[in-house]
Amino acid sequence: MTCRVEVAMGNNMAWIEEALRELREKNLYTTIRTVASPQGPWLEVDGRQVLNFCSNNYLGLASDARLVRAAQEACERFGVGPAAVRTIAGTLALHLELETSLARFKEVEATLLFQSGFCANLGTIPALVGAGDAIFSDELNHASIIDGCRLSRAEIIRYPHNDPAGLRSLLEEHRAHYRRALLITDGVFSMDGDIAPLPELVALAEEFDCMTMVDDAHGEGVLGRDGRGIVHHFGLQGKVDVEVGTLSKAFGVVGGYVAGKALIIEWLRQRARPFLFSSAMTPADTAACLAAVSILEENDALVSKLWKNTYYFKDQMQLLGFDLGQSVTPITPLMLKDEMLTQRFSQRLFEEGIFATAIAYPTVPLGKARIRFMLSAVHEREHMDEALTIIARVGRELEVIR
Repeated sequence: MTCRVEVAMGNNMAWIEEALRELREKNLYTTIRTVASPQGPWLEVDGRQVLNFCSNNYLGLASDARLVRAAQEACERFGVGPAAVRTIAGTLALHLELETSLARFKEVEATLLFQSGFCANLGTIPALVGAGDAIFSDELNHASIIDGCRLSRAEIIRYPHNDPAGLRSLLEEHRAHYRRALLITDGVFSMDGDIAPLPELVALAEEFDCMTMVDDAHGEGVLGRDGRGIVHHFGLQGKVDVEVGTLSKAFGVVGGYVAGKALIIEWLRQRARPFLFSSAMTPADTAACLAAVSILEENDALVSKLWKNTYYFKDQMQLLGFDLGQSVTPITPLMLKDEMLTQRFSQRLFEEGIFATAIAYPTVPLGKARIRFMLSAVHEREHMDEALTIIARVGRELEVIR
């Protein structure tokens, strides 16, 4: 005798409609605006000209004529796409040239290109640790680190944010139970703008026999000599096993890379899945990145201007009475905490001519909503002064400051 199960027919996507409705009610729905101009101090967004204070274009290279020209020339020579993964037919001479250039810039033995910084973490972490191993990860690490850790199948042990003493306690409790261990942290934390206490972390890793890995997406082009990153900022060259960088922020293009010992890079060429199973960076992107590295190697003018702008803007914001959290970098979070207030503040800024996006859960924890202002070397004093006047006016209107 056959039993037939009656299945109620209906809208099997109703749960999505309900979830979206709930996001809107809780002021957690993300409104995605459309940009119709090159990146710069001014943008055309949703049909209007606004001051840009939310791009990751730290050095203003995203629309730099030298990068545009390099991309155009690469397309004329190589075409528009690699048409294969690196291990089959997708490795161009440009890829090897950029890897050599980045290794020289970072002062490491070797580098390996990935399609993005996100892919670099997804490829690297599971190649270094797996079942039977442990990962000690800062509790505020980027989503790409979190996802890479999950894919590895290693035990994930989260330590309190930027807390070497808390990490030591966890290492003392757990390290001896695992075959291999990886200690991983962001260099610059993208939502708060604070930096990892890298000297203390490296010392603990050496004491407890852990590999070290730093995702320096927001430190490249910002910290260290000529923007070489947090490892150079602290003078720790050769003491960090793996540095992950992105080419989509200070370098102004797209892509990611891993820098470190030649042995690790050789292993990643054999085992990093995004490298093995996804097409290579395009010729245009690769050539533009090469031009960006060359510009940074020439002088530190752009990095110096970025920091000059950062000090001025943050000093003025604090004088106005705004809470900027723990930031010590060009990332300038206006801590508003309340999700509804944050959405309203961002909307009013846009109406007044400033593009600065509200950031709320799940990007940051509930009750930690903020507007993140991003400084750039392309901002001039008049851009910042105009923005500060508007921010102050909206802040008083919404009773954030007096």
